[in-house]
Amino acid sequence: MNAFFFSRISDRQRTALGVGIIALGACGMGAFFNARQFFVSYLFAYLFWLGLSLGCLCVAMIHHLTGGRWGDVTRRFLEAGYMTLPMMAVLFLPIFAGLHELYSWARPDEVAHSEVLRHKAHYLNVAAFAARAIVFFIIWIWMAVSLRKWSLQQDQTVDLTPTRHARALSGPGVVIYAVTVTFAWVDWLLSLEPDWYSTMFAVIICGGQILAAVAFAILLLAWFRNEPPFSAVVEAGQFHQLGNLLLTFVMFWTYVCFGQLLIIWSGNLPHEIVWYLHRIAGGWKWIAGFLALFNFFLPFFLLLFRASKRNFRALRFLAGLVFICQTVNAYWLVEPAFYQTGVHLHWMDFAAPLGLGGLWVAKCAASFKRAPFLTQNDPRISYSFAHAE
Repeated sequence: MNAFFFSRISDRQRTALGVGIIALGACGMGAFFNARQFFVSYLFAYLFWLGLSLGCLCVAMIHHLTGGRWGDVTRRFLEAGYMTLPMMAVLFLPIFAGLHELYSWARPDEVAHSEVLRHKAHYLNVAAFAARAIVFFIIWIWMAVSLRKWSLQQDQTVDLTPTRHARALSGPGVVIYAVTVTFAWVDWLLSLEPDWYSTMFAVIICGGQILAAVAFAILLLAWFRNEPPFSAVVEAGQFHQLGNLLLTFVMFWTYVCFGQLLIIWSGNLPHEIVWYLHRIAGGWKWIAGFLALFNFFLPFFLLLFRASKRNFRALRFLAGLVFICQTVNAYWLVEPAFYQTGVHLHWMDFAAPLGLGGLWVAKCAASFKRAPFLTQNDPRISYSFAHAE
């Protein structure tokens, strides 16, 4: 890549870091006046950005297993995304510090007066929560560091052993991702309302994370498309394939969301339906409608057309829309557990995702600059470029 564009990336990195520090600093000051709101806002922002990191990890493993020209030009974007995981492990500490504010099972007086909480206390307790979180991050970081190491090793050799190692890990890795995310989001999100449960909830979370990661890859590829080395290999075919992926996961995410809603609404059991009642009370129903319109109907309709998927401007718009909707979805999943009568907007609801996002983007840019922007010596990539559409 030319020095001018490299300098532009460094400028964006510094800007993102500055914005992140200032926004989180403001949230830190806000915590002195409203600690509960700080932890609520921080939780929803953290779950979105961590979910994006994990989505990048899963999509990268899917590409290691399946190949495809869509991943040949986006692999380094995905690697930069999942290499934020060590930083996200450190940024988990404020959530642990706010357990008493966030989770009813962390408040002994409420546990003593709730049969449900007493029944689940052997699993939902501070020590077990912390131990599981440590295990999750160790597993995620190990997979991320291993895949990144092998990817960089392949750049230095024509021996295909590093690529074989990455593929060997990716098979069980996708399963490990699904299992660990299930337990993690049960701890961190589902247990906000410990009387509610759903066997489809983790599938919805994983689908949303992958959807956000695909949108992220499209946005970056659209930005880098005219810069070397991408300008020599990026063409409409890769955008078309990424558009198909985006359409696939838009449909999958919507299908499992609607399936869960249909089953719970039809059953109309008090301990199940209350979760949805909290999320359609007052103004929350407008957010649900926003997600239905802009995270499904509009992208679904436009992505049915071949022209929309091969036009980078149209696809960039749709990817940006989906990315924003996934941020709103994280807000809609978390905050009604605390504000059940209607939408509650606080300035920290904007500052927290902006602050964490600034740090995430800065770390992502730092990782992206530390390797060739296109992977080297992978015969699958040479073949796909040679047989471009």
